[in-house]
Amino acid sequence: MEWPTDRRTVIRLAGLGALGGGLAACSGPDEAGEPGSSGATEAGASATTDSRQDSSTSSAPATAPRTVVATAVVDRLQVFGPPPDPEELGTPGPAEQTLDRTSRVTGQLVLLALEVGAAWTQVQLPVRPNGSTGWVRSSAVSLSGHDFAIDITLAGHEIVVTEADREVLRSEVGVGRADRPTPGGDYFTTELLRPPDPDGLYGPYAYGLSGYSDVLMDFRGGEGVIGIHGTNEPDLVGTDVSSGCIRLPNDQITRMAEQIGLPLGTPVTIR
Repeated sequence: MEWPTDRRTVIRLAGLGALGGGLAACSGPDEAGEPGSSGATEAGASATTDSRQDSSTSSAPATAPRTVVATAVVDRLQVFGPPPDPEELGTPGPAEQTLDRTSRVTGQLVLLALEVGAAWTQVQLPVRPNGSTGWVRSSAVSLSGHDFAIDITLAGHEIVVTEADREVLRSEVGVGRADRPTPGGDYFTTELLRPPDPDGLYGPYAYGLSGYSDVLMDFRGGEGVIGIHGTNEPDLVGTDVSSGCIRLPNDQITRMAEQIGLPLGTPVTIR
């Protein structure tokens, strides 16, 4: 399949179970309990990756992008507390944590840049607790930009995708059940996977998000990552059906991945 050259999205052929440590709770308890269910297991399944394109844009925008994406260029990315000066290279104490991009199913580590300095860049992190931030060396990441955003309204069961405030997609969605709710907050897309069975539980595409379930700390060996994906139960879209993930009709998630080419590092607000 040929992909649009002006929408450089990461496509990975993979089992969904390893999505950033285990795509949490995209299915109900009966589905999740079937080890042989179509799509993938929810815990560290082996995966074959196929890197098509990266998350940078192919040409510079006419104006500064609204969102800056920081992609790790080192295997082990150290995360620090606030530096005395983002423009100075001095180390702000020992690293608070280290993120390993080689442990991710895609082999890519994407972060949302909040502040960019010559020496240090503040980023939002795809770790617990949701919304965590830290500082990384600017030399350890590459920067790209875009104007996409996603807004999800849980009560209204609706997703809206915009580019520079222009609506490019609006769809009804399925969201988390009352006992396994979709957590509200500000996140970003971290990975795009293509399940082995496009007619299976997760549909043809699944975006991993930087957020985690508030109630599923350990889901079949995974870490409870939430995502946006297709479904093999289109009649349940528009209801509280999942264990935390956002379910779209398959034609809409396909449009998002193939036609819109939603880049990684897209801000996602869940209300």
